[in-house]
Amino acid sequence: MKRIANRTYLFFLLAAISLVLLILSSSDRLAPVEGGLARLAQPFLTVSNEIGRQISNVIGTARELTGLRSTNKQLLTQVDTLTIDNLRLKEVEAENARLRELLRFAQINPLSDYRGGQVIARVISRGPTNYLSSLTIDLGSQHGIKAGMPVVTERGLVGRIYKVGPTSSIVLPLTDPSSGVPAMVKRSSSRAVGMVNGKAGTPPVMEFIAQDADVSLGDEIITSGLGGNFPKGITIGQVLKVNKRDFDMYQEAVIRPTVNFNQLEFVLVITNFQPGEIESVG
Repeated sequence: MKRIANRTYLFFLLAAISLVLLILSSSDRLAPVEGGLARLAQPFLTVSNEIGRQISNVIGTARELTGLRSTNKQLLTQVDTLTIDNLRLKEVEAENARLRELLRFAQINPLSDYRGGQVIARVISRGPTNYLSSLTIDLGSQHGIKAGMPVVTERGLVGRIYKVGPTSSIVLPLTDPSSGVPAMVKRSSSRAVGMVNGKAGTPPVMEFIAQDADVSLGDEIITSGLGGNFPKGITIGQVLKVNKRDFDMYQEAVIRPTVNFNQLEFVLVITNFQPGEIESVG
């Protein structure tokens, strides 16, 4: 009973205080007190607002960073894609330039019929008795290719067809020791003839040049047409060095081929030339 009486008393006390505060507030008598409380609370409210603003800024910055990371990732992906596309475009442009050079060569040499092919394999091997380097192209008997046909680029002689399959053929390059190309000095005041033979690991050499023939550094060497294995007038290379000794029957010249065999990608096969019988190199 005592607890109930205490609670009833507390209730009426709080109600009376509330009523008094309500009356004072409505009559503006609490304004000084409210102003004082407001002034006391102002620093806390200012700090609270600043903290809230900073928290909001941090949250906003975090969202912006997340968005920036996502955008940056997308941009990097686009850059990678564009870089790859640009490299592919440059490769296509370079390939088109090489093909245009081959086409131009074919156009300025209209007396020959050509079939264009691509190098698809390179082989360098050493057997027990010989050294063989060869190129494989994506043309074969189905494309009218036959053994012995000359192979060229716009820069000059590559070699000749050695073996033919249905859809591919092996080319024996002029740099192979088994290859022999009848040649001559292009310079009209010389016209010295000889045989260009490949050498393992070194530039080919034009051998069997008459001792009294006029051969000089820088001379252009072309096919002579002798022997019937190659048309006359195809560029082979340039003289790098002349070896001439008085007691030798012949002199010889080291030749730098005009064709870069290390970067060879596309070739032309002369299909309307009837070569002599090709010798075995096996």
